Amino acid sequence: MHTLNIRKAHLNDLPKLLELEQGIISAERPFDPTLKEEKIHYYNIEKMISAPHIEVLVAEIDSEIIASGYARIEAAKPYLNHESYAYLGFMYTDPNHRGKGVNAKIIDALKDWCRSQEIFELRLDVYNNNSPAIKAYEKAGFKKHLLNMRMGL
Repeated sequence: MHTLNIRKAHLNDLPKLLELEQGIISAERPFDPTLKEEKIHYYNIEKMISAPHIEVLVAEIDSEIIASGYARIEAAKPYLNHESYAYLGFMYTDPNHRGKGVNAKIIDALKDWCRSQEIFELRLDVYNNNSPAIKAYEKAGFKKHLLNMRMGL
């Protein structure tokens, strides 16, 4: 049996993490007509790995990275009842490993890190029409909170 291992990302993981980032972008293109057509990047992964306020995790099986995710500590708006929260992103699982609870295990590990940083509020963004992602996040305990709307002119 192959064992799933969740661990902190390292700089030598960068080539695979850049591949996963492109997987995210490809998956999200159908939901976002505002994305540029050429190759783009969402993240500065190298800086994220080194930043003390960001925890970047990978899931691996037999030393092969199959998934990723991060938690980034952010200051909350002054009118909220918490001073800071963690924003989750870079959530991606290789299509060959979906439906096996890999993303949930990454989220659990990120939750543990957030608690160790005394963060007790998690947030993330997901496209409104991305039903599989919404379902996965709801299964992990997230609830819909705010709908971001746009209009092209």
